Amino acid sequence: MDGSVCEGSLLVAKNVLPVPPPLPHPATTSYHQKGIVINGSPLTRYSFVPTATRDLWDHLFDEGYRADATINTDNGGIIYGHANILGMASPVLKGMLKQSKRIGRRQSISILGVPSDAVRVFVRFLYSSCCKKEEMEEHVLHLLVLSHVYVVPQLKRICEWQLEQCWLTTENVVDVFQLALLCDAPRLSLICHRIILRDFKAVSATEAWKVMKQSHPVLERELLESVIDKNNRQKDRIKKANERKIYLQLYEAMEALVHICREGCRTIGPHDKDLREEQEPCKYAACKGLELIVRHFAGCKSRVPGGCIHCKRMWQLLELHARLCNGSDDCRVPLCRNFKEKIRKQSKKDEIRWKILVKKILRAKCVGISPFFSLATARCS
Repeated sequence: MDGSVCEGSLLVAKNVLPVPPPLPHPATTSYHQKGIVINGSPLTRYSFVPTATRDLWDHLFDEGYRADATINTDNGGIIYGHANILGMASPVLKGMLKQSKRIGRRQSISILGVPSDAVRVFVRFLYSSCCKKEEMEEHVLHLLVLSHVYVVPQLKRICEWQLEQCWLTTENVVDVFQLALLCDAPRLSLICHRIILRDFKAVSATEAWKVMKQSHPVLERELLESVIDKNNRQKDRIKKANERKIYLQLYEAMEALVHICREGCRTIGPHDKDLREEQEPCKYAACKGLELIVRHFAGCKSRVPGGCIHCKRMWQLLELHARLCNGSDDCRVPLCRNFKEKIRKQSKKDEIRWKILVKKILRAKCVGISPFFSLATARCS
C-alpha cells in the first residue's frame, strides 16, 4: 500500500466519530425475492429473474459455451468467458477487452495478484450475481479488492456487509481497515476504526499492527493520535459528569434548605414548628447531609466565616441560597436578606465567580425545578 494514500484517507482520526451511513435499501417492488444468504444472515435483494434463469447463467459460465475471451490468472490459470457479458458487468473489463490482443478467435486479458480461485468466484458473480457461502468466506477480502478495482458495486456492498457483520476480529481488523481505506469503503473503515479504538490494547499486540507499524508509520501515528483524542474526550466526559453531580448536590442542598425553613423537617426541625404525627417521611435526601452541618453551626463557639471549616460551608450555603433566591421578602431562610445586601457591595471579581457557579447549578438542573425551591421562575441561560 502507498503510505500517502493511507495518510490522505484517514477521515476519522481527529474528531468525534460520525455515525456510519446506512446500507442501501432494497427496492420495494418485487416479483421474485432472491435472498443471498451469507453465514446464516440474508442480504435481501428483489429480482424478476427466476431461479432457473440464474442457474442457466451459472451453467453458461461453467461450460464456457462459445466463449470468446480468456482471463489469465496467477500460476498459469485460465478462465473462459464471454466478452459481451464481462463488458456489460464491469466498465473496467470492457475497456480492457477493447484494448486486448486476440489469440485466435478469443480476446485475452489478465487479472493478476489474487488467487485464481478468487478470480473464478468473481467472474461467476458477473454472470449470475450470486456466490456460495463457503466461497465468500474464503475469498471475501480478495473479492472486495476485485469489486473495487473493476467497479462492481453490488459485489462490493455484499463484501462490506459480510465483513461488518461476521468477520471483524482484533486479529484482522488492522488489515481490513487498511483495505477499506484503499477500496474507498468509508462505512467499513469507520467500523474498523471504532473496533481499534475500543480494543486498542489487544489490537496493538497483533502481528498485523506490527506490520503496519513498519510499512505505514503515518497511519500508525494517526491511529495513536485518535486513541489519545478518545481518551482525552473520555476524561473530559468523566470530569464534566463529576462536576454536574456536584452542582446537582448543591441544588438539592438548596432545595432541602428551603424545605427545612418553610415546611419543617421531621429529621432536624425547625423546633418552633409543630410537626404532624401523620406527616410523611422526608423525601429530601439532602436533609440528612444538612443535619450534621446545621447542628454543628447551631452550637459552634467560633461561628464566623473562616473560623471553622464546617461553619464556613454553612455560610457558603446561605450565601448561595441568597444568590439563587428570587428576591421575595417572605423567604424564611436565615440571613437571606442580609446576604443580599452584602452581595450588592461585593467586589466585581467575587461577583463573577459566584455568577458562574449559579449558572452551572441552574444548567445542571434546568429541567424539572422543584416547586419547593424559591427560584421556580428561574431560567437556564
